[in-house]
Amino acid sequence: MTVLPFAWPGFRGEAAARLAGEDLPAAARLLLDPAVATATLHWGRNYIYRANLPTAGGDLAVAVKQFRERSLRARWLRARGRSKAAKSFRMATAFAAAGLSTPEPLFFAEAEAGEPTAIFVTACLDGRVELRYLLRARNAGTERESFPGMEARAAIAAVAAYARRMHDAGFFHRDFSIGNLLLQEGAVPGEIADVAVLDLNRCRRQRAVSTTDRMRDLCRLPLERAADRELLLDAYFAPGAVPDAARQSYDLGRRGFLAKNRLKARLRGGLAKVRSWLVPRGVHAHIPPPPKEAEIRDRAVWDRLSDQPHQHAGRWARARIRIADLPKHLRAAAALAGALPRIRGRYRQLAATPVTPFAWPEPGIALRPWPENPAALLAAFDRLGARRATIRLHPWQESHDEEYELARALADRGVDLAFTLPQNRELVRDPARWERAVGELARRFRPLGKRFQVGQAINRSKWGIWNYDEYLALAARAAGILRAGPEGQGVELFGPAVIDFEAHVTAAVVNLRQPAGLPELTFDGLASLLYVDRRGAPENPQLGFDTTGKVQVLAAIGGTARLISSPRQWIPEVNWPLREGPHSPAGKSVAVDEQAQADFLVRFFLLAAGSGLVERIDWWQLVAKGYGLCDPEASGTLRERPSFRAMATLIRELAGTTCHGALPAAGLPPGARAMRFTRGSGAEEILVAWSTGGALDWTPASSAGAAGALQRIVDRDGGELPLAPDSSRLLPAPRYFFFRPR
Repeated sequence: MTVLPFAWPGFRGEAAARLAGEDLPAAARLLLDPAVATATLHWGRNYIYRANLPTAGGDLAVAVKQFRERSLRARWLRARGRSKAAKSFRMATAFAAAGLSTPEPLFFAEAEAGEPTAIFVTACLDGRVELRYLLRARNAGTERESFPGMEARAAIAAVAAYARRMHDAGFFHRDFSIGNLLLQEGAVPGEIADVAVLDLNRCRRQRAVSTTDRMRDLCRLPLERAADRELLLDAYFAPGAVPDAARQSYDLGRRGFLAKNRLKARLRGGLAKVRSWLVPRGVHAHIPPPPKEAEIRDRAVWDRLSDQPHQHAGRWARARIRIADLPKHLRAAAALAGALPRIRGRYRQLAATPVTPFAWPEPGIALRPWPENPAALLAAFDRLGARRATIRLHPWQESHDEEYELARALADRGVDLAFTLPQNRELVRDPARWERAVGELARRFRPLGKRFQVGQAINRSKWGIWNYDEYLALAARAAGILRAGPEGQGVELFGPAVIDFEAHVTAAVVNLRQPAGLPELTFDGLASLLYVDRRGAPENPQLGFDTTGKVQVLAAIGGTARLISSPRQWIPEVNWPLREGPHSPAGKSVAVDEQAQADFLVRFFLLAAGSGLVERIDWWQLVAKGYGLCDPEASGTLRERPSFRAMATLIRELAGTTCHGALPAAGLPPGARAMRFTRGSGAEEILVAWSTGGALDWTPASSAGAAGALQRIVDRDGGELPLAPDSSRLLPAPRYFFFRPR
């Protein structure tokens, strides 16, 4: 197949004949920037994203795999034109020539030296499903709900047939995994029309592929059922014709592969920590370098894609700063030690006290302006149905006109507004500038809302705070300004806004004595950015506490703190980041898919607010790539993610209800959770129930017994379900069951 070499200073590449006549260097330079991504397809060691490639015939939807090759071996291979990007292009070209389905290769481009950047670009294959999701649903018992038009056994047989053709053509894939196999649904329900393979940079072409190598490919498929493994081998060879040597090789390879994965999982965390101390952290090409000659404390920069700071200072550098500030950290430790007995006593009291019925606090949304289409942002807010909103204001900005217009539009709608005042290092170093900025924000925004969160993620140095005295000084100055004058009457302040469940930090900060010579600092309530995504599902424990337990711990801290005047508790930000590359605000290990995000959103609100200890919870945020309820598309429109529909349903179906807390576990099947609500003096009863694992059979029942008739069933996203046994099955996606007296 004819290929077209091209180059520009420092880079080279090859393209398929299809792109003859195109400006290939310009196309490559465009796609090298992850900011052009319209969607993330995979995010890990490498980043794969969808983008639009302008061509003479119009925009072409492409998939871009960006390799970050930093090892000496990778650099050596790239210098000789043998990078992973080059190999991927050439191997994909060979696959296509052999009649093996794979995304159409378009071109690759690589840096000749220096910056370890290389991309491999293919045409997009739309309408495909990764085998991983089908098998995951099969293993969880949710195959028929998740993939009604696809049958796992047919998929296994189709994959086996593809593998046989691939091996017979002389290709040994070496990464034949469920994430690298794309399935196309057939015209007949259950059938598989096509299988396509990805990730060919490890593939080898051989004169003949041995039986051992063939089985090494097949054993990478995680088939938990013995019948599925037998089906795989039968479809690869022929029913009843599996050679004994092949079966033995498959079984041995499978056991070895599983053992290797278990060992890697055990070692990965520890090795990653050791590596993080020894090797400087790599960054994506879109993140700017720190200012020249910047001191360690000043090496944070703004990451425009994830909409947060990025800390360039490595672990050793940060450790040196911590040591330099040791007296201040010891003072914080002493404050924590002094507060622990009070906190422990209050926590035990809260944990032992049953939930008494309370008015359900409606979920809120935290947001920023979307200048690309402000009208679309407001329209999405209206469709969501939220009546609470928190707007994050950036005091380091010169202008806040966009934030003001957004706040005024929401205030005109009668929305209960709150505002967040984060900090950066420049403002920490320049208190006068901080005071001027807070004064201007107070002047403009206090007429629209009287509640302010002061500070942001103060336990993360990338936000500019290196010790808690720095934060308390900022907060005290802000308190003096926000509460000053007649306009300051009724202003409520919340802090310290520690991010993640780091209760020791929260307890230390709110029990420190504030610096002398500053306005009096007292918070009206505790604010915690309770991102619990580090442990996956909100029911998973962290330090022995699930979401309910974490809320109880934080309530105990807030109710006994020196600097907090009341036991009120806010969670101004929470979300689960998506697998969307540089746009995601957290690492791959905590990222989830869109369906899991929607499930976790509902379950977190139910568990946290259902404790009766949280006054307000806001999801961060409405519009954002990587985590928002709406995905901003390149066309300037907003795509509502499943989490948008899930939150809209949660708001609508539980509005005006009384929460009675969780149902006793004894009345539920293992792995099931349920919350009870009533509306209208108990005339209507609502159960919201879900499973923390796979599908569970369950018969919902009203507390009124036979007198309470099941009237409606609504799924997570607001769809009405028939009153049938299948609709009562509990899934990870919560369902709403409505009962009324007969």
